[in-house]
Amino acid sequence: MRAGDGMIKKRSGEVIVTNEKQNVLLKKLYGTAGGRAVLKVLTAPCISFIAGAFMDSRLSKPLIPRFIRSSGIDTSEYIMRDFRSYNEFFTREIKPEKRPVDGVPSHLISPCDSKLTAYKITSRSVFRIKDSWYSVADLLGGNDFLARRYEGGVCMIFRLEVDDYHRYCYIDDGYKTSNTYIRGVLHTVNPIALERYNIYKRNSREYTILHTNHFGDVVQAEVGAMMVGRICNHHGEHSFERGEEKGMFEFGGSTVVLLFEKDRILIDRDIAMNSNEGIETVVKYGERIGTMRK
Repeated sequence: MRAGDGMIKKRSGEVIVTNEKQNVLLKKLYGTAGGRAVLKVLTAPCISFIAGAFMDSRLSKPLIPRFIRSSGIDTSEYIMRDFRSYNEFFTREIKPEKRPVDGVPSHLISPCDSKLTAYKITSRSVFRIKDSWYSVADLLGGNDFLARRYEGGVCMIFRLEVDDYHRYCYIDDGYKTSNTYIRGVLHTVNPIALERYNIYKRNSREYTILHTNHFGDVVQAEVGAMMVGRICNHHGEHSFERGEEKGMFEFGGSTVVLLFEKDRILIDRDIAMNSNEGIETVVKYGERIGTMRK
């Protein structure tokens, strides 16, 4: 089983398959000459801008009920109201009691609802996502000096699908620097796309350094996806608290990446084992996923 084939595990160990119809479509887009020609159009920034404008408008409101039905979203978990547009619904807030934040200071929490894999950063500053290798410096827009600080550390990749909760939080108390935005070509972050494109080098992304109280200096990067032109971070330089909302993604599936320095964290055993087998683990906003290394 491979995460790239849509195989993921819950923390209970149950294996599930998600988005089979989407996977078939993506294989056609990325696996054929005609599909790749269509992608050249779909991934253009102007197309993403037009799609975003439509999703912000009242014209997109009729899409909401259909999306709820097709995705099987449990609306009882969310603060529901009369949404004016699809994007308002897409960035809906969850009821706080549905995502309790683990408050133990030494526990590392997930910043979001997602499918998680974790990788060791090698001495050459590259990490492997499915069958492709990615340089940390590439992710950081060529910042080799910063990338070298994370040699021997851990890269955690949180992949959000369209039916996930699309807000994300800070993983600890601390303070952050300003955000660095890197413009890119927007491609889907679905693992199938990794077979042909180096997704995390091509996509628009934004990163910052989190100076945390318990996990050292952590790089958090948000990566945009196809039809996602806006990564909405709330703060520039800012003092933050564990579980405080950091930002949100607008329409589409997206990704959060965390980089940890060497000997800072211990990943929970089930997540580490799944990652070694190429299987993603379902995690929730505020849930424990590891601990501080003592």
